[in-house]
Amino acid sequence: MALLEEWQKIAYNQETDRGQLQRFWQRYFLLEKAVYEKLLTNPDEVVEGTVKELADKYELSIMDMTGFLDGINDSLIEPNPIETMEEDTKVSLAFDKEKLYKNMVDAKADWLYELPQWEEIFDAETRRKLYLEQKKSGTVIVGKKVGRNDPCPCGSGKKYKFCCGR
Repeated sequence: MALLEEWQKIAYNQETDRGQLQRFWQRYFLLEKAVYEKLLTNPDEVVEGTVKELADKYELSIMDMTGFLDGINDSLIEPNPIETMEEDTKVSLAFDKEKLYKNMVDAKADWLYELPQWEEIFDAETRRKLYLEQKKSGTVIVGKKVGRNDPCPCGSGKKYKFCCGR
């Protein structure tokens, strides 16, 4: 079984006691924060290795490293093969800084996008701009409603009620 499947069975198990699952995620988020603190201290360093090597480097279990790789994958310059990943699969943690910051905002992970290491990477104005861009990207703007007697937006010249409004 691929590592990702095992991780998902543990992390998203519906039969697990709610309190136990909450403790699991609290523990995981602390581990995740520690890895990001190390990664963001030297953001231009390309970190590569097998899943096991990276787990050892960041003092994580294989499962916790799998969860971390699953979480960061959308922010990587070149995504890892997380669906088929095993302990000896070679992976990279080369991330796009802006994409990572925005994904942290999107995940509402304030403990991550408020890490002091971001202050060395982006100035306050840039962080604010990225934060707002991400928040606005999820906002749906509804256009003006077409009235039944208005000209049809398709350009036919007919009233909406006699054209596309039927």
